Amino acid sequence: MKLHTLIKVKQRSSKRLGRGIGSGKGKTGGRGTKGQKARGKIPVGFAGDLAFFKKLPLRRGQGNSKKSVKPKIVTLSDLNSFKAKTVIDLEQLLKSKVISEKDIKRGVKILDGELEVALVVKLPISAAAAKKIEAKGGTVEHV
Repeated sequence: MKLHTLIKVKQRSSKRLGRGIGSGKGKTGGRGTKGQKARGKIPVGFAGDLAFFKKLPLRRGQGNSKKSVKPKIVTLSDLNSFKAKTVIDLEQLLKSKVISEKDIKRGVKILDGELEVALVVKLPISAAAAKKIEAKGGTVEHV
């Protein structure tokens, strides 16, 4: 048996502040001398004359609300990889990795582009994209 292999039985207690000069942390108790920090309690967020959170701009206006989250845009050219008469919905786009799980929460909208196949679309779509799909022989079901 060696000293370094013994199990620790006692935890060292924390240094007691302000208990006389001989303790090593007497008199000022490790706080230095004078000043605000040497005396009372200071609020956690205190940073001088003006609080930090008061310096920040108010979160108002466009871009700060949940309503301003824009949907994922998918163009018609992204849909050319599908076979003719395929039903295009969120599950189909997710399966083919055109969109991700995160995009489903935001929403998806199909916009204009070049289309080569006739598709059945069951998603929000722009008017120009809907015309192109119908011109190719596909159908659009508005959601």
